[in-house]
Amino acid sequence: MHIDLEDLRFEHGGALLVKRALRLAAVGETVTVAGRHPDLTVYLRAWCRTEGHKLRQVDDSGTGYAGIVRGPAADQRWCTAERAGRADPRVIGAVSDRPSQRWGLAGRGALVEAGSPEFHFALDRKMEIWSGDAARMYAQAAAAQWDPATAVPWEAAFDLPVEVEDAIVQVMTYLIENETAALVVPSRFIAQMHPHFREVMQLLAVQAADEARHIEVFTRRALLKRKELGLSTAGGQASLQTLVDEPNFAIAAFLLSVLGEGTFLNLLWFLERFAPDPVTAAVCRLAAQDEARHVAFGMSHLREHLEASPSLAGTLMNAVRQRHESLRHTAGLNTEVFDALVLLAAGSWDCADIGRGHDAVSTLVREMHSGRKRRLLKLRFSDADAEEMSALHTRNFM
Repeated sequence: MHIDLEDLRFEHGGALLVKRALRLAAVGETVTVAGRHPDLTVYLRAWCRTEGHKLRQVDDSGTGYAGIVRGPAADQRWCTAERAGRADPRVIGAVSDRPSQRWGLAGRGALVEAGSPEFHFALDRKMEIWSGDAARMYAQAAAAQWDPATAVPWEAAFDLPVEVEDAIVQVMTYLIENETAALVVPSRFIAQMHPHFREVMQLLAVQAADEARHIEVFTRRALLKRKELGLSTAGGQASLQTLVDEPNFAIAAFLLSVLGEGTFLNLLWFLERFAPDPVTAAVCRLAAQDEARHVAFGMSHLREHLEASPSLAGTLMNAVRQRHESLRHTAGLNTEVFDALVLLAAGSWDCADIGRGHDAVSTLVREMHSGRKRRLLKLRFSDADAEEMSALHTRNFM
């Protein structure tokens, strides 16, 4: 085999052509290289030593000329590489139960060269984080992204009574801090996940983006007619801190997605129903659509985890009890938020309307309990255990 580099310098692209020629040659076969650049053979000598090839028939006179005997080094390099699983998760065995830490950041299915550094991803067991629905859910989530600037009718004209607007601001303040917790929790675990489980990482990254968008629109709605947000209470912060501080991914997903965000779905649909203006209705409706996906992933992942490890059920139940015990001295949902919900459901200060508003919020609380219990039953908790866990869920909703 013979190649002529003409005036092309070896270090300016000529090496690429030489590599290509050697890939087509068998080990021990000679490839002759010619070229008019005076430094060609100087570069070839150094390069062959580095790559494990032998240089023969060197001619430094006039035009550069050399014969390169292909060495085994390149083949050995690939022979010692390790395949990082198979790429397609639809293929049985494609997703490893516990991928090697040496696979590191390599894409699933890539060849990982021997000597690559070993990483330390804490969440490296398929059972801990995987869901067979993750790829489908990610595709759905990516397609369902919406732009806060255009999806919400910010320019809609409306003028609410002062106390109704104040109620909206207080509820939005409450939503902001809860959605901030819902952003922090998955973001913290993403960095701990082995990249082999890329579909789960991608899905949680989109969920974090969802929460960032919710924080944006809730803040923008709160400040649409006001200059300041409402009250953030110690009890509410304490409740959310138990989520942010939870170190176990399964427990955090259970408390946040199955119990917390599932409960929040009821709240967001309630707010959309009783919204006194089109902007509030839009931001709550759009956020609820996103939250439904978050709950769906939590349910899918935990259903598979519980099937693989039935003892997890006891761990999750104890986590609910411990969280309840740690929060039993807190006030739970602050009075300002509860009163704001009553006023929004009432629509006026008429005594009969306020009564109906209070009934509506009481119904909301019962629906939240029923929804939590229904999800727990789907995870195959007993009726008694589902009843207890739902009843013990934080009074702060999230």
